Amino acid sequence: MRIPNHIGVIPDGNRRWAESKGMTKEKGYVEGLDPGLALFRLCKEAGVKELTYYGFTTDNTKRPPVQREAFTEACIRAVEMLAKEDASLLVVGNTESSMFPKELIPYTARKNFGNGEMRINFLVNYGWEWDLNQLKTSNDKRKNIQKYIKSNDVSRVDLIIRWGGRRRLSGFLPVQSIYADFYVVDEYWPDFKEEHFFRALDWYNKQDITLGG
Repeated sequence: MRIPNHIGVIPDGNRRWAESKGMTKEKGYVEGLDPGLALFRLCKEAGVKELTYYGFTTDNTKRPPVQREAFTEACIRAVEMLAKEDASLLVVGNTESSMFPKELIPYTARKNFGNGEMRINFLVNYGWEWDLNQLKTSNDKRKNIQKYIKSNDVSRVDLIIRWGGRRRLSGFLPVQSIYADFYVVDEYWPDFKEEHFFRALDWYNKQDITLGG
């Protein structure tokens, strides 16, 4: 089986999951922590070399304060959980904004934990316009576009998996995702099951990967 080198994860549906359980929306975010760790371990076992989680975006910060606080705390906890694994960990996002959690500043330079076996990127307070902003002033951007984006330490994504049934990228790493295959799981992220991952891998294995050639 052909295993993607880099998988991007859009863990959507937390709020809808909470509402379906009779909870308030913000209660759904914490339920995504265990699935995130489980997915990391599955990717590691499968031989995936890099994994990127979509934490929250600059647009997400427009949500009500109680939700914003909940998803921010969930991202902090998720990064701290991954820092206990064998991972080369990097948090990417707009650190100049007050919405960026100060607890994650130490992770904005890549750090190895354990044997640093697998590259993990976590997008926190990330915005695609913020990411591409430096391109406006670069003269050789056509030749070296990756050099001038803020997320320049994140490699090209092979497969994006989105939970929650939505069929959109929501601004996820526009440069690195240019040739990514896109797989949608209809179930909400807190309802993550191992079979979701294996079905995505099986689907990817059947795709005709040409990178435009």
